[in-house]
Amino acid sequence: MKILSIGNSFSQDAQRYLHRLAKQDGTELKTVNLYIGGCPLQKHYLNMLDDNAAYDFEFNGEKTDIKVSIRQALVSDSWDFITLQQASHFSGKYETYSPYIEALAAYVRKYCPHTKILIHQTWAYEDGSEKLGNLEYASAKEMLSAVCDCYSKAAQNINSYGIIPCGEAMMMALDMGIEKIHRDTFHASLGAGRYLLALCWYKALTKKDITGNSFNDFDMPVTEQERDIVIKAVNSVFR
Repeated sequence: MKILSIGNSFSQDAQRYLHRLAKQDGTELKTVNLYIGGCPLQKHYLNMLDDNAAYDFEFNGEKTDIKVSIRQALVSDSWDFITLQQASHFSGKYETYSPYIEALAAYVRKYCPHTKILIHQTWAYEDGSEKLGNLEYASAKEMLSAVCDCYSKAAQNINSYGIIPCGEAMMMALDMGIEKIHRDTFHASLGAGRYLLALCWYKALTKKDITGNSFNDFDMPVTEQERDIVIKAVNSVFR
């Protein structure tokens, strides 16, 4: 199975463990992330129009020295899934999505007509963070509500195959008592946060059971309590 993300650091977080986690579970995934830090849909759209080779080509969760355009990545392989997302700071404001996400989806379908497009749902910032306040949200749950509404609308407007519910899973883990899921109040933590995202993507892509997942090749340690919460949180958001 081959997955391409037109994203930024949030898809980088999501893909960090995904290939290795899948491999340990007996599933071969090729994962590629097109990375520009903080890149919003409008910039992806402009790069698409200019065929701009501005993206770091991240392969199976690892950085490379390769630079590509969106078109070059699209035609480089036969992709099973391609993910689209908004930059996190714009994710709760639908006026920043359109017409860019519609144009990007059409571009993907032009070059990859048999690929399924998935929406990568981003997540809320940490309660009490300066960034949350700067966006004028009273709480993480208020931000997540806006984010979920926008991604749901985007999924309908581009007729996507589905939504990877990362934001909902992150919030569920917090509700279940995990102490830390962010590393800098907005990116995912290098251990439990990125593990949660990998599990969420793996379940969305493969539909496989993650209940007994034992992946343990982390950049920062994940406790057994964190593992238990993360697995339960991801399972709870798939209905």
